[in-house]
Amino acid sequence: MGGDSLLERWFAAGDEGDLDAFDDFLHPNVVVHAPMGLSTEGPDAEKAVWRDALRAMPDIRHDLQEVISLGSTIAARAVVTGTLQGDFAGISANGKSFQIDQGLFAHVREDKIVEAWEIVDTASLLRQLGALPA
Repeated sequence: MGGDSLLERWFAAGDEGDLDAFDDFLHPNVVVHAPMGLSTEGPDAEKAVWRDALRAMPDIRHDLQEVISLGSTIAARAVVTGTLQGDFAGISANGKSFQIDQGLFAHVREDKIVEAWEIVDTASLLRQLGALPA
């Protein structure tokens, strides 16, 4: 499976709430580096973050704009949208919607993502959700 397909399928499964499918994309030793205290080690921890995100933002969507794969490295740019309907990552539910850009870099080993770095403009996200002044 190509790296671009791995990312597309990972985010599609997450957006659809098919967290069991993560086992098809994430290496058993996966480490995901994410902002706002959401970094994880292992597929089960990553599933737990997504479960919480989906509970708080059931309409969350990751629209991949670009995916580049070179050897065992993948780079992607996505537009992430959603509405905060439940508490998440220390932010109280408030019904506000957001749209942010996300960058992602990942390494693949044994046809699965073994390490990933999510880069998000957290200040923009927090402003849109009312957690920082506009």
